[in-house]
Amino acid sequence: MEVFYPLCSILSRFFTSLARSLLLPFRFLLTRHRPHPPLSTTQVEAVSLYEGTVWHERRRPIRHSFRYSVRYALFDLDHAPNTPPDHLSADEARRFTKTDGPVFLLTIPPSVGYEQNPLSIYYCYDLEGNAKLLKKCIAEDMLGNWSLRANAPDQNLLVTISVQHPELGDYFLATLKAKRISPESVHDHAVFFWLMPHKVALWIYWHVSGTKKMLNFGTGWTLELTMNSISSLLHRPSADYVHRKAFSA
Repeated sequence: MEVFYPLCSILSRFFTSLARSLLLPFRFLLTRHRPHPPLSTTQVEAVSLYEGTVWHERRRPIRHSFRYSVRYALFDLDHAPNTPPDHLSADEARRFTKTDGPVFLLTIPPSVGYEQNPLSIYYCYDLEGNAKLLKKCIAEDMLGNWSLRANAPDQNLLVTISVQHPELGDYFLATLKAKRISPESVHDHAVFFWLMPHKVALWIYWHVSGTKKMLNFGTGWTLELTMNSISSLLHRPSADYVHRKAFSA
């Protein structure tokens, strides 16, 4: 049963994504030729698109690293017309960090019925006169003694995450480097992010599976850990059960 349930979930996700992918060209053509009410300048600027590279390095107990290309969206939670589900609102993030300025969410939007975010970050600002200063960052789905460093998103975006282990020390490091994409070059966000969550999930599973094999813990435990990893990739908890941690900017 432990193997049967994840396999059924994989098949269900596969056919759902396949069906929605087949409909995507028709949706793209309809949106291009169907008139839409014009968005205000604030709404247009409320979503910024980034493209870059994620680099993972696990240093101990064995050294293992990989990198992959990724696309992210940065949402102004106060003005974006459509934001991803199961995330904090701007007011909830401000209460969490005790800030009073704008809030931006960096995340990978869902694609063809599937969502996978190794990490979502809220950038929380304080207002000081006419200026806004980045004060806090909230990281979702982070357990343990993690640390995070991030710049204020502009044309370039940089996020560095490291984790300390009581016995292994500084054993894990992840870096996201990305550049902002011109909005004129992207006609449809659904096409831009097509299968992006799926690719991230495959990279993570491949990394987890490869690490377990290299550690050589034994077939039974490796299978159990691998199936648990698949299950965690298939199901994102609701907003009420997501682990969050705030970091000073």
